[in-house]
Amino acid sequence: MTRIIADISVSLDGFVTGPDPSPDNGLGTGGEALHTWAFSDDPDDRRVLREGTARSGAVVLGRHLFDVVDGPKGWDDTRGYGAGEVGRPAFVVVTSSPPESVRTTDLDWTFVTTGLPDAVTAARERAEAASSDSGKDLDVIVMGGGATVGSALDAGLVDALTLHLAPIVLGAGTPLFTGETPHTLVQRSVLSTSTVTHLTYDICR
Repeated sequence: MTRIIADISVSLDGFVTGPDPSPDNGLGTGGEALHTWAFSDDPDDRRVLREGTARSGAVVLGRHLFDVVDGPKGWDDTRGYGAGEVGRPAFVVVTSSPPESVRTTDLDWTFVTTGLPDAVTAARERAEAASSDSGKDLDVIVMGGGATVGSALDAGLVDALTLHLAPIVLGAGTPLFTGETPHTLVQRSVLSTSTVTHLTYDICR
């Protein structure tokens, strides 16, 4: 069965970027430390990354994150979704208007202008089709940015939440949680590595 899984790296003080994020400084000042685990040689980090990429049937992201990954300093042949792991899921972007052009034309992009619920529905359809083709269950991964993941949680669109808790206090940046909507979580797994703590929760509805 296809599940909707929010998956994002976060600092100890709850930020998913450092201060002043932009297309030229995608993770903000100091934010690169959030993703140290994705490039780690720790075997447990590599396994988490490999398994997460392998289960991805489709990926949802917001327009700001798209502008970063499709920008001149974004994804290329050496870095991209899964940080080098083999995986080419469909990507669904929530946006008020599609971009005039796309740099990363080798990836499968769909732009949804009618809101996040419709984007998640489109991604579920792509993931279910990929599941049928591959013969194994694949999920929709809501990868960010922070506002997209937070909105998906608040709208009740997410089945599970995976956090990669980095040992850093950023002090400012893009918060994952705004405090507007309470959430009850059931902890499913905790894995501490040399770089990060991987946490997985089911969302209670």
